[in-house]
Amino acid sequence: MAPTLDNLPDDVQDLKHRVVSLHTKLTDALEMVRLLHAQLYRPKSERMVGGEDDPNQLNFLDSPPKLVPAKTADAEPEATVAVPSHERRKRGRKVLPAELPRKIIVHDVDDEAKHCGCGAVKERIGEDASEKLEVIPASIYVERHVRPKYVCTMCQGTQDDGPTVTIAAPPPQLIPKGIAAPGLLAQVITAKFVDASPFYRQQDQLARLGIKVTRSTMCGWAMQIYEAIRPLLELNRKEILAGPGVGLDETPVQVLREAGRDAADKSYMSVVRGGTPEHPAIEFTYHQMRDGVFAAELLKGFKGFVQTDGYGAYQFLDTWPNIDHGGCWAHVRRKFFDVIKAAAKKSSIDGIADKAVRRIREIYAVEWEAESLGLSADRVHGLREEKAKPLVDDFFTWLNGERLNVPPKGLLGKAINYALRQEKRLRRYLNNGEMWIDNNLTENALRPFVVGRKNWLFCGTPEGARASAGLYTLIETARANKLDPFWYLRYLFEHLPRATTPESIKRLLPQYIDPALLRPLAPGGQVH
Repeated sequence: MAPTLDNLPDDVQDLKHRVVSLHTKLTDALEMVRLLHAQLYRPKSERMVGGEDDPNQLNFLDSPPKLVPAKTADAEPEATVAVPSHERRKRGRKVLPAELPRKIIVHDVDDEAKHCGCGAVKERIGEDASEKLEVIPASIYVERHVRPKYVCTMCQGTQDDGPTVTIAAPPPQLIPKGIAAPGLLAQVITAKFVDASPFYRQQDQLARLGIKVTRSTMCGWAMQIYEAIRPLLELNRKEILAGPGVGLDETPVQVLREAGRDAADKSYMSVVRGGTPEHPAIEFTYHQMRDGVFAAELLKGFKGFVQTDGYGAYQFLDTWPNIDHGGCWAHVRRKFFDVIKAAAKKSSIDGIADKAVRRIREIYAVEWEAESLGLSADRVHGLREEKAKPLVDDFFTWLNGERLNVPPKGLLGKAINYALRQEKRLRRYLNNGEMWIDNNLTENALRPFVVGRKNWLFCGTPEGARASAGLYTLIETARANKLDPFWYLRYLFEHLPRATTPESIKRLLPQYIDPALLRPLAPGGQVH
C-alpha cells in the first residue's frame, strides 16, 4: 500500500526506522541497477579500477608482469637495438607465416627503362618486396571411388567355388552409403561446434559454393556421428576419472520437444574436466535437472579432489569419503569485482572490495610463481604452505572483521558472506599440490558451448542435446590437448570405421594421437 498522510505513523522513532529501511532498500536496488548496467554496457574483463592495472602489478591469473604497453594487433614481437645508454625498441608489421604457400608476382620495368642514357644496360642490384594475404574460397571436390571388377573369360568362374566376379571390398565409412567424406563431415561439425555456425547458415554457405546440402541432412550426419563415437566417449570418461581430480560446472540449455516437459523448461549441460595434466580429458553431459544426481553417479568410487563453485547441489561432496572438495577463488574475486562495477563512482583503492581483490591477487601471485618455475606437485604444496597460507589466513581474518561493518544484504555484504561460507573449501587447495586454485579450466571448457548457444539458441530434442554433448566432448578434449579440431575430426572420421578393438579405438582419443599424423593437405590444398 502506498504511503499517504493518513496511513503514516505519528511516532517519530517509527518514522525514522521506516526511512532507514526505505533508504537501505533503495540503495540495494540502485546497486543492482548499476551492476546490470555495467554488465550490459561496460567491458567484461575484470580490470581493476583505481590502479590495479598499473603495468608493474602482477596479473590476476597467471601471466607475468607487463612492464611495457600492450602491443597492437598488427605489431610483431619487438626487437631490441642496443644503444650505449639505453635500449631502443623498434616495431613493424607482423611477419606472415613461413609455412603458407607463396605466389610470386614480379612487377618489372619495361626493357627500355633498363637501358641507361650512356647506352649501357643497367645491372640488377636487388629488389623491393612486400607480402599481402590473399584468400581463395573453400575448395570442394568429389572423391570418385572406383573398384575394378574381374572375371575369368575362359570358364566364367565355373571351375572353382569362389565368386564369379572378383572385386575389392568397399572401404569402411563412418556413414555407410553417404555422400559425405571425412573432410566434409569434419567441416560441418567444426563449423557448428567450434565456430558456432548453425546448420541453416552452413546450408546457405554451401549453396554459394554450388552444393545443395540441407540442414536436416547435416543434423542426420551429426546424429550418426554421435552413435559412431560412443565407444570413444566411454573410454574418455575412464580417462577423466583416472586423474588426480576433476572440476564440475554446468549451464542451462533449452530443449523444445521433451516428453512431459514444457518447451520453456530449463535443462542443463554439465561439463567435467579431469585426466592427467599431460593428457586432460573433458566430458559434456545433458540432463534435465540442475541437481547433484549426475555428479553422484559420475564420482561413485572416485578418489581425488573435486573442484566446484558454491552451488548448493554439490554440498554432499563435503562429506563423501575419499573426496577432497575444493572451492573456486575466481568466483570469490568475481563477486567483489561486481561490487566495484556497481559503485556509483570509481571505487577508491582504499575500498573494501578493492582491498579484497588486491589481497586475492597476492594469493594468485604464488600460483604464477609456481607455474613459472615448473614445480612438481610436492613443491607446489611446499610453496603454498610457505607463501600462500599466511596470505589466506590474513584474508579471512580481515574479512571477518570487515563483515561487522557492512550491511549483509548489499552486494558487498553478499560477497563477504559468500567468501566466508566457502572458506573451508577455499582452503583445500593449500593442502594438495595437484588441486587447482580455481575452477577456471572447467569454465573455459564450457565457454564454447555458451557462445554457440547464442547462435543456435536451443536443441530440438533430448537426443540432439545428447549428440551435441558427445561432439563437444571430443572437440574440447582435442583443444585441451592442443589439437586443431578440424584436422583431428577429419583423421578420426577416416580411421574410426577401421578401428575394431578397444586398443585401436583408444588410440584415436585426442590424448593419444600423435599431432604429426594430423598434418593438413599439401600447401594450397592440392590433393595427392
